[in-house]
Amino acid sequence: MRSSVEIFDIASGETRVVWQTERLVEAPNWSPDGKFLIINGDGRLHRLGFDGSEPTEIDTGFARQCNNDHGISPDGKTLAISDKTEYGKSAIYLLPAEGGTPRLVTRNLPSYWHGWSPDGRNLAYCGIRDQVFDIYTISVDGGEERRLTQGEGRNDGPDWSPDGAWIYFNSSRTGRMQIWRIRPDGSDVQRITDSPYGDWFPHPSPDGKHLLVLSYDGDVFDHPRDLDVRLRLMDPAGGNARVLFELFGGQGTVNVPNWSPSGDAFALVRYQPA
Repeated sequence: MRSSVEIFDIASGETRVVWQTERLVEAPNWSPDGKFLIINGDGRLHRLGFDGSEPTEIDTGFARQCNNDHGISPDGKTLAISDKTEYGKSAIYLLPAEGGTPRLVTRNLPSYWHGWSPDGRNLAYCGIRDQVFDIYTISVDGGEERRLTQGEGRNDGPDWSPDGAWIYFNSSRTGRMQIWRIRPDGSDVQRITDSPYGDWFPHPSPDGKHLLVLSYDGDVFDHPRDLDVRLRLMDPAGGNARVLFELFGGQGTVNVPNWSPSGDAFALVRYQPA
């Protein structure tokens, strides 16, 4: 078994397996209606139900090199994908959630999608411009991108708070990768974690109660796969941080928004060595 797609229940502290495969699959999103997950594997996106059946491929048109930066709009109607088929570098596209022809949103490349604004009008993403990793937002209609960070270390993994007041992200601006948050207009940057770990991929829960973080050992650079990591839960401002559990994972485990609509559980992928 290479990949195990699982659900962690906050109240019980228990994990249950949804589906396992010998393939490498990544980055589960939970649909806003709570009925299925979206995962990626082999450059394609798949819809995975909770009934034990095999996942079904989503039609993404010409986009056949989708990476693990994807997600569903708050109203459940639109899917954001990051794909490099057309330009050789990751670009962000939107398409109907049930599948269809992708529409290009970002013209500056590479760009890696990470979050929807709660009103569904804007996207947050990591853009690499002249080898500098920064946080950007853009309208779902495209147009000019807004740069929120200014090259203070590597900035990555943005996700919106459920009230739209903050964009959480990870940054190496103080050395080790930690979690920060910033207002959508680029003001009021705040540090959230001050931990011995390398903290990545912050995901606020839809009920506003929790922040989920993937934490590597402190000496690990970047966010590789196939390492011993831990998932940590904390208050939205960083207080009461605790390790939920350790697992073999990393890249692909929780790259993108993965909470259930109610905020009482989240999805993840656990791995076995290749």
